[in-house]
Amino acid sequence: MAVGGHEKQRGVLSTCNYEARKFGIRSAMPTAQAIKLCPGLLVVPGRMSVYKSVSREIHAIFQRYTDIIEPLSLDEAFLDVTEATACHGSATLIAEAIRRDIWNELQLTASAGVAPVKFLAKVASDINKPNGLYVVTPDEVQSVVDKLPLGKIPGVGKVSLEKLNQAGFFLCEDIKNSDYRELLRRFGRLGASLWKKSQGIDNREVITERERKSVGVERTFSENISTYEECWQVIEQRLYPELDERLTRASPERAIIKQGIKVKFADFQQTTIEHIHPGLELEDFKTLLAEVLKRQKGREIRLLGLNVMLKPEEQIRQLSFF
Repeated sequence: MAVGGHEKQRGVLSTCNYEARKFGIRSAMPTAQAIKLCPGLLVVPGRMSVYKSVSREIHAIFQRYTDIIEPLSLDEAFLDVTEATACHGSATLIAEAIRRDIWNELQLTASAGVAPVKFLAKVASDINKPNGLYVVTPDEVQSVVDKLPLGKIPGVGKVSLEKLNQAGFFLCEDIKNSDYRELLRRFGRLGASLWKKSQGIDNREVITERERKSVGVERTFSENISTYEECWQVIEQRLYPELDERLTRASPERAIIKQGIKVKFADFQQTTIEHIHPGLELEDFKTLLAEVLKRQKGREIRLLGLNVMLKPEEQIRQLSFF
């Protein structure tokens, strides 16, 4: 089973169950491709209002045990229970209690990871999925991290992993035994971050409020388009009004510092063009559209998107102060 759009409407999958994953199906895969891999796949439409409602109930359960919660998505969050008093202050017992409450009240399974640092808690939460718990005690951190494949580290994508593997790095232990300055030279900030994680170091705190950095909208077409005029019509009549409305609703007081256009072509390659410019004016996207279509090379377009980057609130407060 999977959740996503209809194959005849150029839909893509939002998620799928573990049985479907055995066929190579994954999230963000075009529905038509998924059905070719598994002809018996049942695809049902998403119900975002239901997901949001259940998510609020799950977060209410979290709040029984701690108010230091960093949401990552509708169904995932970091919880800091360092000062919690429930369950005798035991993080393991709290995780078990939360999973039990979710099942008893919502009839939903939940997986959890318990660890002294954030990245390892995230890794641990994936180990015993679905419906499992994995605990890494402080004494076990280094031994667990040493044998951890680099591809399991949050933030290490496919391209980065290929570069690391080509350089002979496969496990965190390989990174730990390498020279920090050499890693920094070869891989930049990624190298520095991986070196720290390979030592079991992650000083990030659980952040209860996450600042919105950007706002965007996009549209996947039921039939490909190809001309500037067709693209501009979509921007003018659909995407720009949606972006303006979403921006007003999400961050009405925030200043815009950058605008961008994203295009995905019929061959599924995508490209983005951005420029630094304050404000949100429809005409500003004309130049961006002309620039991005220079990369078209005769290909039809299956997706078009607009986005803006917002000025950090801290910068706004500093400017207001002076």
